[in-house]
Amino acid sequence: MRRKLFAALGGTLATAATARQAAAAAGPEKLRETPEGRPLPENLVFQDADGRETRFDAFRGKGLVVNFWATWCPPCVAEMPALDRAQAALSPQGIEVLALSSDRAGRGVVEPFYRRTELQHLKMWFDARGATGRALGIRGLPTTLILDRGGREVARLEGEAAWDSPAMLAAIRRLVGGAAPASTTSST
Repeated sequence: MRRKLFAALGGTLATAATARQAAAAAGPEKLRETPEGRPLPENLVFQDADGRETRFDAFRGKGLVVNFWATWCPPCVAEMPALDRAQAALSPQGIEVLALSSDRAGRGVVEPFYRRTELQHLKMWFDARGATGRALGIRGLPTTLILDRGGREVARLEGEAAWDSPAMLAAIRRLVGGAAPASTTSST
């Protein structure tokens, strides 16, 4: 009797693990699109790795994948390598992944995390006070916004996703629009 019970529980746990993995690998079907685009509130400020204030208009002409995350958030941590690979795949088309950390300790916890997880392509960006996230209606972490080359929000995904999957990369390219003009493809 005990063996049957443990076997049944084991099967249930395996099914739950498979369901979690499938949910973790969310693809473009989970993107909530806003085809007409939603303008961002003005004067949203976040910081770069050196603490300098930056605004989204500094990226005008580029497509953006803006990911709100934190080192203490397990699904955020799980998707960071996929975001890093997405950055490598998308940057030649003038699309940037901005991983905006919500960690209050800022660079002090994010930099060691980047080293430990061997993130090579993502730059460090910070929204430590959460003001940008609040202004954009971020309800939980991770949440990712897709911004077109005109700086309008064209899609949003709440939760973890497979950002480096071929289907997701194709969706991002479609959503941000055509190729970036030559003057906007330089590194920011």
